[in-house]
Amino acid sequence: MKFIVSSTYLLKQLQILGGVINNSNTLPILDNFLFDLNKDKLTVSASDLETTMSSVLNVDSDNEGTIAVPARLLLDTLKTFPEQPLTFIVADNNTVEISSNHGKYALAYADGAEFPKAVELSSPSSTTLLGDILATAINKTIFAAGNDDLRPVMSGVFFQFTPESLTFVATDAHKLVKYQREDVSASEVAEFIMPKKPLTLLKGILSGSESDVLIEYNDSNAKFTFDDTELICRLIDGKYPNYEAVIPKENPNKLTIARNQFLSSVKRVSIFSNKTTHQIRLKIAGAELNISAEDIDYSNKAEERLTCSYQGDDMQIGFNSRFLTEMLNNLGSDEVSLEMSLPNRAGILTPIDGLDEGENVTMLVMPVMLNN
Repeated sequence: MKFIVSSTYLLKQLQILGGVINNSNTLPILDNFLFDLNKDKLTVSASDLETTMSSVLNVDSDNEGTIAVPARLLLDTLKTFPEQPLTFIVADNNTVEISSNHGKYALAYADGAEFPKAVELSSPSSTTLLGDILATAINKTIFAAGNDDLRPVMSGVFFQFTPESLTFVATDAHKLVKYQREDVSASEVAEFIMPKKPLTLLKGILSGSESDVLIEYNDSNAKFTFDDTELICRLIDGKYPNYEAVIPKENPNKLTIARNQFLSSVKRVSIFSNKTTHQIRLKIAGAELNISAEDIDYSNKAEERLTCSYQGDDMQIGFNSRFLTEMLNNLGSDEVSLEMSLPNRAGILTPIDGLDEGENVTMLVMPVMLNN
């Protein structure tokens, strides 16, 4: 088995696939890339049993064969090469020899047959959407997903497909984000929960991508196919909480403010807040928003006044500043609106501008109890 490939082209593909490999694996074979050569097409795969990703590379060869190559060693070696052709030759003594312009490097390989096979999806449903739209949907929601191992369903992003729209939801019970696209749709109704790791990989690869992504899914797995790459992952098992029920419908108090100004103010004031609760207080009256925080243990306090547009009753409401900062950071608009009903009900944050046609973002942040 022998093939020739460009060093930078190979490195670029392997770095993407390397994101799948865990730092510590229960099965030693998972520390490898699977190289499957079929004439001038080399399929490289990486897996952690839950997620498997593979890419097809164009190489110069007329051989066939499969081997498993140590991922870390190969990546570390490739990073040091300038652009040049590399020749891979599989020798009889269980080593693969790489020849560059300046030298030769031999690394031990494992039997490709030991590498776990990717799951085949039986009778899947499918939807196609633009790569960049998927990357945006992941980007807008993934930060709100939880990290609680006891509630695995909330540690992923909920995909909800209907013939009218596609909806992506993430929540950790303190904050919730619902991202909806009405300009794309699915042929049939489907719901599944995607884990964070494959989503993070997809977000990195597909950002700004003009390629179409084919999403196929059944009850237990989902498969994403685009360009020369495919990613298969196991879905999170369980029923997603009824998120519509927690979004308050009647919110008579509406605050509109410049996002950057609000964000900077929250960031500054929160430095003076209590280090365990991160609590800040919003006090709204007329066209004035007063943001304050206090850490009684250290006698630190801060207060800022901003002008805003506000319709509703005067009110005081407390929020965890970290959640508010994360959400404001994640909105790309110039102006945002914060809708509230009562100091103990969730506030709804939405962008006023900067959205595409058919794109909707709703962010929900739970208040914290104010101690007067």
